[in-house]
Amino acid sequence: MKLTEINVAHMTTDKANGMTDSTVWQAQTQQRLFRLLLDAFAYPGRLFDATGSGTTARLAILATLLDAEVDLADPHKLVAREDWLRLMAAAAAPEQARFIVADAARTPDFTPAPGSLESPEFGATLVLEVRQLGAGKPLLLTGPGIASQTRLAVQGLHPAWIEQRAEWVSAYPLGADIILCDARSFAALPRTTQIVWEEG
Repeated sequence: MKLTEINVAHMTTDKANGMTDSTVWQAQTQQRLFRLLLDAFAYPGRLFDATGSGTTARLAILATLLDAEVDLADPHKLVAREDWLRLMAAAAAPEQARFIVADAARTPDFTPAPGSLESPEFGATLVLEVRQLGAGKPLLLTGPGIASQTRLAVQGLHPAWIEQRAEWVSAYPLGADIILCDARSFAALPRTTQIVWEEG
């Protein structure tokens, strides 16, 4: 599922299936989150609030982007079984999945799918959960959607993710997009964004 598409059929409550309803599974919540995700990719490094979703930012992002037409890799077992059922996405290996959710404190041990020259939009999107956004060691971001430079402080992001990402996006337009999230907020790092750690 692209960030330019919304599967409205997926954005329905599950009361008919006997599941307890939650805000994040409601159509209006996912539509609002989808618009926030579009803004996040338009303005890399800007923090967006997901607290109105009634759950963690990680699950809110996954619930908004996933449906039965895409697959998900969860190498660090972050997604609960009951959430897998609602997300409807098929499980896949990180090297093949359209979406990957991972613990950002751990080193990446896979290379995500980069897409193809004919369809670069099929490059993977990684949802990386960090300890906290807005505090910690700063990343310096430049590129499209950024006037000059943006500073994004992050706690709990292993440096290897930034090192590996530089390789993943080196053959642009191929590459992978990243969404960083903590419990309450998220920020996007599109493949077009240049990222370095702030020195000092």
